[in-house]
Amino acid sequence: QVRLEESGGGLVQAGGSLRLSCEASGIIFRRIVMSWYRQAPGKQRELVAIIGSDDTTNYADSVKGRFTISRDNAKPTLYLQMNSLRPEDTAVYYCSAASRWGQGTQVTVSS
Repeated sequence: QVRLEESGGGLVQAGGSLRLSCEASGIIFRRIVMSWYRQAPGKQRELVAIIGSDDTTNYADSVKGRFTISRDNAKPTLYLQMNSLRPEDTAVYYCSAASRWGQGTQVTVSS
């Protein structure tokens, strides 16, 4: 059974940083493409960042240069380091793999 559990969200001032984590189980983590999505109130869920099994990465234009996705296959855990946060980054952030989703973690950025 695939299980994804996010943590690390919270309230932060604009310009601050947060690191999200997603612990995975029930999958061969090192072989799986992993991604972070987010959904703001009243908006559709959008892709934030994606990392391949070979550690290649891709980012939404809105977060390039500020967010970094990474993975630790030994743990196995997915991360999202978020720097220079903006109020428009406020959303519920979800980890995704193998067409499954975690429960999400709330990130709120105050101006």
